Amino acid sequence: MAGELVEFEEGTIGIALNLESNNVEGSSVKATGRIAQIHVSEAYLGRVVNALAKPIDGRGEISSSESQLIESLAPGIISRRSVYEPLQTGLIAIDSMIPVGRGQRELIIGDRQTGKTAVATDTVLNQKGQNVVCVYVAIGQKSSFVAQVVTTFQERGAMDYTIVVAEMADSPATLQYLAPYTRAALAEYFMYRERHTSIIYDDPSKQAQVYRQMSLLLRRPPGREAYPGDVFYLHSRLLERAAKLSTLLGEGSMTALPIVETQSGDVSAYIPTNIISITDGQIFLSADLFNAGIRPAINVGISVSRVGSAAQIKAMKQVAGKLKLELAQFAELEVFAQFASDLDKATQNQLARGQRLRELLKQAQSAPLTVEEQVMTIYTGTNGYLDF
Repeated sequence: MAGELVEFEEGTIGIALNLESNNVEGSSVKATGRIAQIHVSEAYLGRVVNALAKPIDGRGEISSSESQLIESLAPGIISRRSVYEPLQTGLIAIDSMIPVGRGQRELIIGDRQTGKTAVATDTVLNQKGQNVVCVYVAIGQKSSFVAQVVTTFQERGAMDYTIVVAEMADSPATLQYLAPYTRAALAEYFMYRERHTSIIYDDPSKQAQVYRQMSLLLRRPPGREAYPGDVFYLHSRLLERAAKLSTLLGEGSMTALPIVETQSGDVSAYIPTNIISITDGQIFLSADLFNAGIRPAINVGISVSRVGSAAQIKAMKQVAGKLKLELAQFAELEVFAQFASDLDKATQNQLARGQRLRELLKQAQSAPLTVEEQVMTIYTGTNGYLDF
């Protein structure tokens, strides 16, 4: 059967991906009757593992008596409930205008070097004390980059509630392909035990590239950009596993934050459009804003959260509405102000307030704010307490 583990005569274990007859190359292969699975337990918290859930941090083996299928069915409609709890990222621009809820799938998209991973790691840092298990999966990244992320987590005490799944750029394509599913299996273990989990995929487009390699080697017909026909299903079956479970199942949740890199801001490319259509919204990071010194470089105009204010606390809901309105009016005025020689006093005041609000949304990396601090900051800005 497809996905079954098979054993070669020298002891190597493989996964059956194609089911074809009369295609024997001379090796004897034995069916095991088992589907690929990994060990899971609480002991994985604070560890760095590979796609097979084996430790790669040099701290010894991980004790576990339970196992979980690497690929499993996503929860059905009856097993879910609507997203209503906020997952606080600690970033004022996101929590106020593009809120993320527990159980949501929110895409982080932008060009290279625009701070996508920084947004995701800040979200992990902000879960300290929130009883949220975080899983960070690095697919095809440099070893130095992954080491830097792990060091940041360790220095800020975030590894206590985080699992890092890493397959570097020099790893075999099959392991890079499996890594996200391993991460989902680890998160599901906690989700079905009435815990909240948050998963960062960095990034699914690299998984699509290695899947293209595998498919071409398997002689599957290539489609658009040489990707196989089922590349959409590759990501949909992964991201659909993120859910907010029903009351009957304990109301655990899995929040997915996939990170996708674009080329020159082109969000209409094949893989980005696929993932945009699967997720419940996207946070778009702009290279122009980043170069202008606005960090995080979130383009609020084309970023969206389809869950919206349902994933905000009441206080944030009250102050965020006015913030969105003032920033929208400021953006419109700013365009016309470039061509105007003289502006009336009211317009000048509105432009000045808009610039101050934009400054309020700037944040240093690894410096998340609590929701109380965010509400107070927005309230002072939108109600004129910073005007002079």
